[in-house]
Amino acid sequence: MGKALTLYLQSFESQPGVYVPSKKLDYDRVRGWLALSLELDPKGQYPLFAASKLYAELGDEARQRLMLSFIRQQFDLDPNRRWPWLTHAAVIAKHRLHDLPLAREYAQAVRLRAVGPDVPPWVRQMEVFILEDMNELESAKVLLGGLLRGGQFKDVKEIEFMEKRLQAIDDRIRSK
Repeated sequence: MGKALTLYLQSFESQPGVYVPSKKLDYDRVRGWLALSLELDPKGQYPLFAASKLYAELGDEARQRLMLSFIRQQFDLDPNRRWPWLTHAAVIAKHRLHDLPLAREYAQAVRLRAVGPDVPPWVRQMEVFILEDMNELESAKVLLGGLLRGGQFKDVKEIEFMEKRLQAIDDRIRSK
């Protein structure tokens, strides 16, 4: 039922003889429909896919932020299942909105709350790269060092890559 509701919502903007551009949609209502869809099917992924890929990538900044905040709110209800959508929201915040603090907030939430066995290690690395972009090198160094010491990485190549990254961060700090 939840998926059908989301598909109905998506088809609303393109009906026979009628086309409603996404920028003319009432995003508060869209958010409400997506939330209802998730209430009907809490394990469903499509409403969050729609929020992050269809609605957060279109429209003006205010609408994008509304969808990103919806994704963040829904992530908190099931982090181990909904982490892909908040990581995508972090990418949108960084590259489309150019809001590094927001991107970091999302990356940090994923790192701290998405801890299930199916969550890949790269998810925990996102925050390090965003901290580097923010020129918060000391924080990036501490976080990455902690991830390495905490055994967050299992693959030998990944460990080597992250150790090199840690050294590069340390070199940047010293060159300041």
